[in-house]
Amino acid sequence: MISRERLRKPGWKILGAIFLIAVIMAAVWGTRAAARKMAFFRVRSVEIRGARYLQPNEIVSRLQIDTLASLWDDLEPYRQRVRKHPQVSDVRITRRMPGTLVVTIQENLPVALIQTPAGLLPYDSLGRQLPIDPSRTNLDLPIVASTDPVLLKLVGAIRATEPRVFARIEEVRRTGREEILLTLSRGPEFVGTASDSAAPNRRTLRVRVPVGLSVERLADIFPVETDLARRQVRVGELDFRYHDQVIARLQ
Repeated sequence: MISRERLRKPGWKILGAIFLIAVIMAAVWGTRAAARKMAFFRVRSVEIRGARYLQPNEIVSRLQIDTLASLWDDLEPYRQRVRKHPQVSDVRITRRMPGTLVVTIQENLPVALIQTPAGLLPYDSLGRQLPIDPSRTNLDLPIVASTDPVLLKLVGAIRATEPRVFARIEEVRRTGREEILLTLSRGPEFVGTASDSAAPNRRTLRVRVPVGLSVERLADIFPVETDLARRQVRVGELDFRYHDQVIARLQ
C-alpha cells in the first residue's frame, strides 16, 4: 500500500501529471478520429488567400482533395503539395468549420523581365524563372539585361524598400564590373513637352550606381529632382558612384 506521504513526493506528482495529459490526448485523438468519419466535416470548399499571380484553381488542383476528404485529415500533405509549386514561397492551411479549408499562400514575387529565346520572361530576386505568362498577366516590371544575380538582387531590394523608385525603373544593366546603370522614367517634376516626346532620352533619367550601393540612398533621387526642377535645369544623368554625393549631369 502506498502511503500518503509517498504520494506527496514530487516524483509521484510528475507521474500523475503525465498520466493526466496522456488521458486527455487519448480522448482528443479519439474524438478527432470519430469526427473524421462524419459526413458533417467533409471538405466542401477551399478558400484561397494571398494569391496575386497564381490562379486559385491551380492551388486547388495541387491540393488533390478527394470527395471523402475530412476537415480533420492531416493537413501537412496538402501543404507540401502546394509548397512544391515554383511560384509559392510559403503556405499555411487552416480549418474553418464545418467544411472549409483556408489556404494562405505567399508568392515568390517577380522583380524583372529578362529576354530569353522564348521571349521576355519573369524572374524573382534569386534568379528563378517564375511560371507567369506575361501575355496573360499585366507585369509592369523593369527589363534586366541578364540573369546576373547582382542585378536581380538589387532590383528585388529596390522593390522591397523603395517602391517609388522601383515603379520608375525601365531597364537595368551593367556598364562595368563594379558599375550598374538604371534607366528610370522621369518624375512628375519633369513633365515633357511636345519636343520631348520625340526624343526618348528626354523621357528617361539615367542613374549610375556602384555595386553594393545601399538601396536607401536611391531615395535621394527625389529631392535632387525637385531641386533641379525648381531651378528649371534638365538633367540627363545622376551619378551615385561618389561617397555621400550625387553628381547631376545636364543634357
